[in-house]
Amino acid sequence: MAKYQSFQDILDNQMVVPKQLLLNYNNLKINETELVVLLQIHRFRTEGNGFPTPEELADHLSISAQECSRVLRSLIQKRLMTIEQDHNENRVLNESYSLEPLWEKLFTVLSSKPNNEKSFDENIFPLFEQEFGRPLSPFEIETINIWLDEEEQSPALIKAALREAVLMSKLNFKYIDRILREWKRKGVRTVEQAREQGKQFRQGQQAPRVQKQENKKRDISLYYNWLEEDS
Repeated sequence: MAKYQSFQDILDNQMVVPKQLLLNYNNLKINETELVVLLQIHRFRTEGNGFPTPEELADHLSISAQECSRVLRSLIQKRLMTIEQDHNENRVLNESYSLEPLWEKLFTVLSSKPNNEKSFDENIFPLFEQEFGRPLSPFEIETINIWLDEEEQSPALIKAALREAVLMSKLNFKYIDRILREWKRKGVRTVEQAREQGKQFRQGQQAPRVQKQENKKRDISLYYNWLEEDS
């Protein structure tokens, strides 16, 4: 009886891994390290921990917590995982990883549209990290994905808004988001239209400054318009 019970315990502690994941992870550009991290996140979720820390993940892997953080950022960049937020009954904010984008790609996109999946602009994330001078946080990566997926902003306009923020010395995501929302409200769809909007905005910002310094020689280099570059 004791032996039967021990075997039953083994069966009770099984975790279901979709066959599609093992067969198609390479088609989703997932490497083996990322695959194991995904499986560990899946395991943590089945055990009631929806938001394991990089340290908790590293305890069950052969990579460091720092490497786990890098892998988590990569998975969010590839739109295979998102971070969800909700409030419990005590109004406390809870965060969790959602693997729904991964399952959706496995069971819908890959199976029905293997050659027509929307292209993924991987260059946009390194550009942000270059301008910010640091790796992006998972939440910042998720914000970019929301701009791309939910708000259907083009990568070109997102890059334009980033450079506009750099030019105005307001390099933060809230400012970039305001730029994108304002452009969307005004029907800006192309870089050329963004160029004109940026020019008009800076002219409006410069007018009070010129009035205060009308006796000083104007240094036009301060008003360099990045949007005049070739797109």
